[in-house]
Amino acid sequence: MSSRQEEKEQRKRERIEREQAEQAAAKRKRLVQIIGGVVVGAAIVIGVVLALAGGKDSEADTTDLKTAAAAAGCVSRSFPNEGQNHVTKTLKASDFKTNPPTSGDHNVTPAPDGVYAPGNEPEIQNWVHTLEHGRILFQYKKGTPAPQVAQLQSLFNEESLGKPAYHSVLMQNNSDMPFQVAAVAWRHYLGCSEFKGEQTIAAMRAFRELYVDKAPEQIP
Repeated sequence: MSSRQEEKEQRKRERIEREQAEQAAAKRKRLVQIIGGVVVGAAIVIGVVLALAGGKDSEADTTDLKTAAAAAGCVSRSFPNEGQNHVTKTLKASDFKTNPPTSGDHNVTPAPDGVYAPGNEPEIQNWVHTLEHGRILFQYKKGTPAPQVAQLQSLFNEESLGKPAYHSVLMQNNSDMPFQVAAVAWRHYLGCSEFKGEQTIAAMRAFRELYVDKAPEQIP
């Protein structure tokens, strides 16, 4: 009788221990789920806040560019990525789908940042690579009057992201573009058929602020 009672008590203890273990496991699972939900929720909130903040800045910059471009009589256009392979052959303007080119296969060597004297500008296949590095190229048509070029150089020298002449190039266009002046970035350009002084400069400035460093390769 004593043996049967002990066996019964043993089974009871085992059942209680098993139930307690199951309850503890369920409690731990619920706690993990709660913590995970809080973390995910916080991440979503942070992501939304950052997206909204960045979106507002981007939207404002886009609006600034559209307004400035319209005031200057310029066109601002965006294009698909037409390729970014490295090639060794010499490329002509006709090898690209936009003029000035905004993307496409290009030479392995990018043109350095800086100001290029007329007649000494880099080859197209080299400066397209420069665009891929997030640079802004300010270009002017051959024969542009010196005072206008001087204004473009002043724009080139301005600070962008806290640094003078940041990630910029100033050069005479060599793709026979249909514009008097243009600002070019990877997949985008601002083309101005006339140079209207400060109105044109303001549009090109807004273009740089929107598109500098917006390219597949971020190179210091």
